[in-house]
Amino acid sequence: MMIGEQTKELLKESKKRRDVSINIVDFSKANLSNYDIVHYPYFFPYTKTLPPQKPAKYEVVTIQDLIHLIYPKIYAPGLRGKINFYWQKMRLKKVDAIITISETSKKDIVRFLGINPDKIHVIYLAAKSVFKKISNKEILNKMKYKYKLPQKFVLYVGDVNYNKNVDTLVEACEIARIPLIIVGKQAVELHQNIQKLQDLKGPRDYVRYLFNIPHPEVSHFRKLSRLIRESNAACLGFVSDEDLACIYNLATIYCQPSFYEGFGLIVLEAFACETPVIISKTQALVEIAGDAAMIADPSNANDFASKIKELVLSDSTRIHYVRSGSERVKDFSWEKTARQMIEVYKTVANNS
Repeated sequence: MMIGEQTKELLKESKKRRDVSINIVDFSKANLSNYDIVHYPYFFPYTKTLPPQKPAKYEVVTIQDLIHLIYPKIYAPGLRGKINFYWQKMRLKKVDAIITISETSKKDIVRFLGINPDKIHVIYLAAKSVFKKISNKEILNKMKYKYKLPQKFVLYVGDVNYNKNVDTLVEACEIARIPLIIVGKQAVELHQNIQKLQDLKGPRDYVRYLFNIPHPEVSHFRKLSRLIRESNAACLGFVSDEDLACIYNLATIYCQPSFYEGFGLIVLEAFACETPVIISKTQALVEIAGDAAMIADPSNANDFASKIKELVLSDSTRIHYVRSGSERVKDFSWEKTARQMIEVYKTVANNS
C-alpha cells in the first residue's frame, strides 16, 4: 500500500473519533500556524521533505523505513543527496515525535539518524477490509479466466527493487516447478527502469559510463528482467484491490522473499485472504508475521523451493498456516492504528 493510501485509511478511521480534528493540507502552500500539531506522513533521507522551520507548535513525522541507508551501494545518494541527508538529519532532531511502522525500523532510525529512542513510537499498519476470504466460486472463476491464472501458483505482490529479492523467488519457483505470478506495475515496466548509462547523473555514474560498468540498480533490473523472460513467471501489472483480493484467494502460496522490509503489509493482506505465506528470515517480516508464516533463507533459492514444495504437497501444513495467518491478522486494524496515532498527538501536546 502506498503512503497516500495509508494516509487515506488513517484519516477515515480518525474522522470517526470526536476527540481530535484532522485535516489534510499541502504544507508548502497552507498556513499551518492555526494548527496545534503538524504531521508529515513521509520522510526521505536524500530529499528535503521537511520544511526549513517549524510551521506549527508541534511536529510529528512518520518514517516508514530507511532502505536507502541500509543499501547505500545500491541506492547511492550522490553529492546532492549526501548534503540533503545531513540537512534532513539535523532538521529531524527538532521534531517532537517520530512514528514508525515496526521495531525494526525504529532500530534503524536510532542507528542511522541518531534519534533518541524515547521519541520514536512504533505503530503497526493493517490490511484493508477488501482483503478477505472469498467463498463465491463464480467470482473466483471469472477472475481466474480474466488473468489466465494456472491451477496452482505462487504469488508475489509489489515492487521489484533490489531489497525485494524477487530474483531468488523466480529461481525458487523454477526449482519447485510451479508458476510464479507477479502483481505490480514495476515488473512490467522493467525496460523503462533499465536506463541508459548516459542518462545517469553524477561523477560516479560518469566513471561507470567511461569504463562500461553498469549502475548497481541497472544491473539488478537487467538480471531480473532476463530471469523473468526465461522462467515460468507472468507479470500482471497493476490490478485493483478487488481483483487482487481474488488473486490472493486463488493463489496456492504467497511468498515475500525480501532481504529487507520496513513492515510487510502484503503479508497481512495474504493472511486476511487465508493464503498460506512463506517469508524470508528478515527482522521486520518475522516481527509482523510471528509464527503464522513459514520462514526461508532469503539468500537460498533451494530453501525457498523446499518450503514451497512442502506447502504444495502437505494439506495439513497448508491448513496450519492458513489458520495461523487468520488468527495473526486479527492483531492489526486501522482503528487501532488511528487510535495509537492520536495517542502520540496527545502525548506530544501534554508533554510541552
